[in-house]
Amino acid sequence: MLNFAPRDHAWIAAHVPHQGSMCLLNSVLAWDQLKVQCDAISHRDSTNPLRAHGRLGAVCGIEYAAQAMALHGALLAGPSLDTPRAGYLVSVRSTTLHVARLDDIAADLWIEASCLTASPNNILYEFNVSAAGQLLLAGRAAVVLNAAALTPGES
Repeated sequence: MLNFAPRDHAWIAAHVPHQGSMCLLNSVLAWDQLKVQCDAISHRDSTNPLRAHGRLGAVCGIEYAAQAMALHGALLAGPSLDTPRAGYLVSVRSTTLHVARLDDIAADLWIEASCLTASPNNILYEFNVSAAGQLLLAGRAAVVLNAAALTPGES
């Protein structure tokens, strides 16, 4: 069952590792144990840190989805989370871009990330980014948590 208690940009910035203008999401629209739905308006911002040569390529939508995944982790951790837990995006697969760029999309972005499988240190998400009912990009991403625990031989 989706939780529709919205969270605003300030709440997001306090609960994910992405700070300042790199915190791209605007609000949480809904979430549950398996998925999160967010929106974003920063794709239209001329000072968006992901812009290159005055444009925001559609591939940057993967970062929006990755931030939604980080946010999902923070929501699942609940109030016990003192500091954001760092995750590392280790692969992106089966990604399809349906547009060339995001900065010329007039509508707000709608980002959904759904957990397909999870273990204590690995999570596989499926994601999509859309605007005004149009699918802009979609794919899957693998996230590793607590990467230091996966490195053998360090003491």
